[in-house]
Amino acid sequence: MTARGARTDEDAEDLDVEEVLALVNETNGHRTPGDHMPAATPHPQGSPGSEHHKPDRDNPDRHHKATPWPEARDIAARAARATTRAARRAAVSVPLDAALGLTLAAPLTALTDLPSFDTSAMDGWAVAGPGPWDVREEGVLAGHAEPEPLTDGEAARIATGARIPPDTTAVLRSEHGRTDAKGHLHATREVQPGQDIRPRGQECRNGDQLLAVGTLVTPAVLGLAAAAGYDTVTAVPRPRVEVLVLGDELLTEGRPHDGLIRDALGPMLPPWLRALGADVTAVRRLGDDAKALHKALTKSDADLIVTTGGTAAGPVDHVHPILRRIGAELLVDGVKVRPGHPMLLARIKEDQHLVGLPGNPLAAVSGLLTLAEPMLRTLAARPAPEAYALPLKEAAHGHPYDTRLIPVVLRGDHAVPLHYQGPAMLRGMAAADAIAVVPPGGAGAGQETELLDLPWASAGIEVCFT
Repeated sequence: MTARGARTDEDAEDLDVEEVLALVNETNGHRTPGDHMPAATPHPQGSPGSEHHKPDRDNPDRHHKATPWPEARDIAARAARATTRAARRAAVSVPLDAALGLTLAAPLTALTDLPSFDTSAMDGWAVAGPGPWDVREEGVLAGHAEPEPLTDGEAARIATGARIPPDTTAVLRSEHGRTDAKGHLHATREVQPGQDIRPRGQECRNGDQLLAVGTLVTPAVLGLAAAAGYDTVTAVPRPRVEVLVLGDELLTEGRPHDGLIRDALGPMLPPWLRALGADVTAVRRLGDDAKALHKALTKSDADLIVTTGGTAAGPVDHVHPILRRIGAELLVDGVKVRPGHPMLLARIKEDQHLVGLPGNPLAAVSGLLTLAEPMLRTLAARPAPEAYALPLKEAAHGHPYDTRLIPVVLRGDHAVPLHYQGPAMLRGMAAADAIAVVPPGGAGAGQETELLDLPWASAGIEVCFT
């Protein structure tokens, strides 16, 4: 990928995340979700619509005023972009062994020619002039200083990656040469000048731009950076995320018993968030303790806080009252999506947000994909994935009014809906390749349906984040 207005490494220290995101979007020819919408602003007390932006768990009409699913994703991306603009999050210098999955905030420019000297592409002999050749007693190995020049009619054993002796005509592969009783080397096929020699600068010249701003750091990018002489890269830092697991009914080990259930979200959310590019700084289990939740929210320094459960209107659902108490602004209070409609997004501070996930596991996944994914993607300055669709192998039932997210497997050019799609079920999700976005009313067999890739299906390296 290429970008206009590429900066030098010296300029990179002044590059912030918003600038990287702008370059990424320009390069990929599409805008960040939400760019077409005005920035979210607080509603003054008592103004029209203010009930949508004041946490209120006692509002019985909340679901009727919930946000449509596509708009909720736009709002999350827009809120993250407003954060990068306001907080001026700076790019950082990251060692190669910690850069996997980050976004380059400065172009990767060659620090040397690659290769930096003429090198042998094969094991064999370096030969000079026409054969047969007298073989020099001393061979040429990789990692050694420049060897002595060859003279016409002379050859030297050479290893792959070794420096080519001056005045070498070609490299004769081991399988294409033989020696006679007198020790002379003969070619068993025609020798072309320059064959099997990698000339200096074949891959790049010093100063060439290798990769543009906005490139995702993959294992191959790490290898290229190392080959080009880098010990660190300039990248967008991972957004810091803290996970707060709520609920007195949750067990951390053993089998469910006596009305208690195993916590599925504590083990699932941190690696999923890392797969979305986050640095998970803490996972705290708070039970249904309002004081503990208040303290956790007011003391956290994370860019994004993710809570599980407590977003509805039950007797121990404390998220709304505490957000109201600390003066948070609700950007999304319920989404027209199944499962997961009680999810929420709140701005706690100018540079800090909270995504409230429902407590049911599949509903929580829906909240991750709806609100956390676009926010983390934008904070990490990654481009929005290109939308794609496939026809469904069989019909998918829909909700009368809401979008429905269902796990599917991909088989050839079709998506096959999986069973076990209930809000509390993970059996279908555990086997899924993607999520189908089923519009209100459902989708029939053969109907093309939008798909969302799961992070380990689209970029498996990311599940290795620590």
